[in-house]
Amino acid sequence: MAALARGGRINFFGFILRLLARLPFLFIAGRMYGAEALGRFAYAVLIVEFAAQIATLGLKRGLAQQLAQTDKAHACIAWDALLVAGIGSVVCMALLILFPQAMFPNSEISGLEWLLPISVIALAWSDITLAALAYRHDVGATVRARAIVEPWTISIVAFGWAFVSKRDGLLVAYALSMVGALIASFIPFLKSYGLPRDWSPDPAQLWRMARRNLPVAAADAVEWGSRRLDLALLGLFVNPAVVGIYYVAQNVASLPSKLKTSFDPILGPVISRNIEAGNKQAVAKQVRQVGFWVIAAQSAVALALAIPGEAVMGLVGPQFVAGTASLALLLFAEVVASTATVSESALIYCARKRNMMLSFLMILFQILFTVAIIMVLRRFRWEEVYLTVGPAGGLVLALAVTAVTKALLLRNLLQAPVSGWRWQLVWAGIAAALVGYAATVLPEWLELGLGIPAILLAFGGMLWWRGFTAEDRELFRMRKADIDQLQVPEPGTSADAPR
Repeated sequence: MAALARGGRINFFGFILRLLARLPFLFIAGRMYGAEALGRFAYAVLIVEFAAQIATLGLKRGLAQQLAQTDKAHACIAWDALLVAGIGSVVCMALLILFPQAMFPNSEISGLEWLLPISVIALAWSDITLAALAYRHDVGATVRARAIVEPWTISIVAFGWAFVSKRDGLLVAYALSMVGALIASFIPFLKSYGLPRDWSPDPAQLWRMARRNLPVAAADAVEWGSRRLDLALLGLFVNPAVVGIYYVAQNVASLPSKLKTSFDPILGPVISRNIEAGNKQAVAKQVRQVGFWVIAAQSAVALALAIPGEAVMGLVGPQFVAGTASLALLLFAEVVASTATVSESALIYCARKRNMMLSFLMILFQILFTVAIIMVLRRFRWEEVYLTVGPAGGLVLALAVTAVTKALLLRNLLQAPVSGWRWQLVWAGIAAALVGYAATVLPEWLELGLGIPAILLAFGGMLWWRGFTAEDRELFRMRKADIDQLQVPEPGTSADAPR
């Protein structure tokens, strides 16, 4: 539990840094480039990130299990994973270079669009190296790469390139931010793992590694796609400017989802070792504890961003205020998804194929719900800009179904409750809502500057008073001794037993 708390603390700090860095990018993109350019950029990045997801072949999360179950040197396993991801990336990059229309289906290709596929291998390798470092509990590297280098690079380059070319500025900024994140993750990887000694890549072993991780890769792609499919479906019904508005709401709403990933780098290795040891009760306890932490944190941030939603969207530009309802729904979707995503951290190790099937069903439900809502709204002649509530509502419904089914599956497998829900969260939500409502009567700059921190404090204070146990407070205790407890030895050493 101390390991989970320490990893969560470090990555939560990274979330705060990422929040502070992402907002300037959205402000620059909305004010300097406009909704239409932002919508074009959003669709292109959607395709590139999907290609990178496929290229990693599930090793972003599956690498922890590979390292936990091998007698080979960890450096060789990590470089095998990089080689597999590299091969997958080259294939995906080649396809995008040959068929750039996949990234830009509704616009002319005449600038620096050819640079964008480079991001695939940079993103895939960065994910693999950070996963390898997370196995050794070095989550600080993830903070530096994902919360400092990547978001600040894209913001600074986007600002500067706006004076050169507003057509290509966002694309160039994204590509350079991915390269910067790769450099920031590769340097600590080389320091920790080094170059492999006596490494001889075995094609048969690499194929087995890729094949074994296919269910995890499919689940990862589906989970990632569920947060992007709404954007893709919306693009089939509306113009790029409306897609740009939804993209801003989606980016703001995705910030709470990073709170869940705050525990991913550390939760995966801890769960994989307990499953290997057959300790089901420990796995259930860890899932419940982290699930509560994630639900609480995501609920607090969701309320803090949804209540002053008009002011938040208005920061990017007046035309983006129309996406406020979508923002609220998407923030609620992240809270609903908490149970499913934390449960999946265990399911990928003990029921990967059933987890994959549930993930595919979620995508199917999301498509059906989204299209149905949009068609109903169009039948009632809603303005095009307000059709964005369709994909947001469809995502909420699909995630709710998935959260229940995955939690029930894991509960049956572990023979123990896994839900992190506690009724004390309701009291915290009421306190935050009252404070937030009072903040909405203030001028906009005070509503954001004072209202958001006040909502977070009200929620956190009530939860600390009414809902936290001694184990919950472990998340806020900083102990130097934790560092010594989190060292992961190489195979063959005397300390190689699971902790």
